[in-house]
Amino acid sequence: MDTVGVVVWLCVVVTILSRSHGDRNVYPSAGVLFVHVLEREYFKGEFAPYMKAGDSSNDPITFNTNLRGYPDRPGWLRYIQRTPHSDGVLYGSPTAEYVGRPTVIEITAYNRRTFETARNNLVINIMGNEEFPLPFQAEFYIKNMNVEEMLASEVLGDFLGAVKNVWQPDRLNAINITSALDRGGRVPLPINDLKEGVYVMVGADVPFSSCLREVETPQNQLRCSQEMEPSISCDKKFRAQFDIDWCKINLVDITKVVTVYRERPNPGPGVLPDMWGYDPPSEAMESRDYFSDFVVTLAVPSAVAMVLFAVLGYAMCCRREGVVQLVHHSSIQKSTKELRSMSKNREISWPLSTLPVFHPVSGEVVPPLHPDNYETTSMPLMQTQTNLQNQVQIPQQQPPGENYCMSTFRRLEVNGIPEERKVAEALNL
Repeated sequence: MDTVGVVVWLCVVVTILSRSHGDRNVYPSAGVLFVHVLEREYFKGEFAPYMKAGDSSNDPITFNTNLRGYPDRPGWLRYIQRTPHSDGVLYGSPTAEYVGRPTVIEITAYNRRTFETARNNLVINIMGNEEFPLPFQAEFYIKNMNVEEMLASEVLGDFLGAVKNVWQPDRLNAINITSALDRGGRVPLPINDLKEGVYVMVGADVPFSSCLREVETPQNQLRCSQEMEPSISCDKKFRAQFDIDWCKINLVDITKVVTVYRERPNPGPGVLPDMWGYDPPSEAMESRDYFSDFVVTLAVPSAVAMVLFAVLGYAMCCRREGVVQLVHHSSIQKSTKELRSMSKNREISWPLSTLPVFHPVSGEVVPPLHPDNYETTSMPLMQTQTNLQNQVQIPQQQPPGENYCMSTFRRLEVNGIPEERKVAEALNL
């Protein structure tokens, strides 16, 4: 375990505090896991004392990190902080292209209770590594860990110790740690203390052991395809603390990897060269006249609208179909106006069937069938015989040998005198 402790110490870089400038300098190696903890206790001293009742030592503090002069961090550097009451962690695997170039990370701490801020700089000086990269690399997926838990030096040391017992290398380094969420994993449900999962890549200088290659056997490959747990003899050395998904282990031999070189496409005029400043255009550029564009923008739609208006006017006023539609519309409009004017006039004339008529025999005027104050709204236009007043029934003469039948005649009065002549003539027939 002493050797493993030395290896873990190599993974946690040396930190030097430059008090004159207030910057922290760290010296990680390319291709080796870099972990830097942003301690809340350190930044609390940057804030002025807050004179208020309560525990000021437990103020919520959050961090914001970015590359100086840029809004975000370098591509190889990640940051995580679970809650405002926990420490933040910067971690990642530096690449060889950053060797020899100081990378300045601006760290801004926010006190969420007093709204104060404090800013420090972290200078990352990436050093070259002669053994980078290690030829044999293995990536493990640990299901029962979160990334911040795995970044703790004690937990990472225990895992490297278990891998060393299985692999037996002369040199073993942690290369990178990635959260399963960054690989497309789902956020676990907040039940049964489920974890997100984490991928841990380690490198060694000796070939893979037989235990690590057991997952490549046809039997274990079949079990993995059926979503069953494979049978690995050395799993018991991890099971006490780490739940490894052996179906997701990835073994890479860099010595057998064929490097494919691709020519970088020539950037266009809109792409700035690397590490060059932006050169804005000079003020001596010729100005552009937009009057012609403005005229075209208005003239074309106006001309199209006038053509459409002319076509519509010709179709409605000059064509027979349009004239018929206009006449039809005019007649409907006149009828509508007439109906509206009639609805306003409540004095409606009597129907012809209710006006005074001439008596067919005497030639005298017969008064209407209703008085002047009679409600005509419920009166039928044609009176039936059952509704007539002053009715008498007379027998109707039939041929000899047959019975008589009764006929109904109306009794008429002229100037108050009953008219009996018609009845008498009917009886004498």
